[in-house]
Amino acid sequence: MAAFKPDAFQPLPWLKNGHLQTIIGNFLPRIPEPTLPPPTSEWIEVVPATPTQIATQILCHCHWHRDPADHLTIILVHGLEGSSDSHYIEGNAGKMWVAGYNVVRMNMRNCGDTDTKTSTLYHSGLSGDVICVLKTLANRFHLHRFALCGYSMGGNIVLKLAGELAATEPRLVAVATVSPALDLSASAHALHRPINRLYERRFLGNLLRRYRRKAQLFPQLYDPARADGIRSIVDFDERITAPYSGFTCAEDYYHRAAAARVLHRIAVPTLIIHAEDDPFIVLTAASRATILANPAITLLASPHGGHCAFLTSSSPALNEDCHWAESVVLQFLATHSATALPIPNSDLELTAS
Repeated sequence: MAAFKPDAFQPLPWLKNGHLQTIIGNFLPRIPEPTLPPPTSEWIEVVPATPTQIATQILCHCHWHRDPADHLTIILVHGLEGSSDSHYIEGNAGKMWVAGYNVVRMNMRNCGDTDTKTSTLYHSGLSGDVICVLKTLANRFHLHRFALCGYSMGGNIVLKLAGELAATEPRLVAVATVSPALDLSASAHALHRPINRLYERRFLGNLLRRYRRKAQLFPQLYDPARADGIRSIVDFDERITAPYSGFTCAEDYYHRAAAARVLHRIAVPTLIIHAEDDPFIVLTAASRATILANPAITLLASPHGGHCAFLTSSSPALNEDCHWAESVVLQFLATHSATALPIPNSDLELTAS
């Protein structure tokens, strides 16, 4: 097995500021990735119906190679208010599929226009949904090797799952995360700093619109007035996420849903990519110490990179090779998954047809 030795992240001289990285990384038009085959849509029931609630179903967009069981399957999990169509999910998916992997672009509950498919809300602790997806797809397609890749909120979720599983799921061979929100309380409070209000307003606006839509769809379950006067993510979690998701308060939610609590139990090869200048994702000293004490976890902590951005280039203009984190994730998974080499072009063309 080749050693995992990625090049250090080097931002462009004019792109060392974490806020610039974050904003440009979010809005930068992407050079088209290699063509993916049309996805199949797999609906997966993660919570059965009850007398008072409909079943919870989530939508996965799956890109399969011929004979899927012969390939590693990577489940991609998006961040807060993202979806399977988020640009970083599609960017990773293109690279991973060409490298010879099956790719599952998973939507969290309600995301990807699936609000009608569950009467529940989604939050940062739903690691059970990911393992349900893994087990269901393994049974449907006779798959036996999986890796997980999560960004931001999705990074917290897959790290939490890896810690909860420890060494009990042999089909899970690797986990990779970019800017994971593994210290939820510290990061939620950091979002409310004056310098971060732009990000908070954007997240909060989307969350409030989603909540009001849920209240219209399920008026017997949700009180729309709870959304009135909310001015921060912490307020939202205190007044909406916690009471409707089984937590006593926002801080109880942050504690119980945070991957930080179970980092020491992770036993599968795991990558954490974190930028020290991330505007609002905080990696506490306690979590850093736990990570460094766990030989299963590789921490790449870069001085620069912003939030889920890590834009780099050897030329003055950004190009298709600028997404450093995506390349490093792919290198890590190839190192630790014992997967096959990239498949021939003829197979690519046949699979895509």
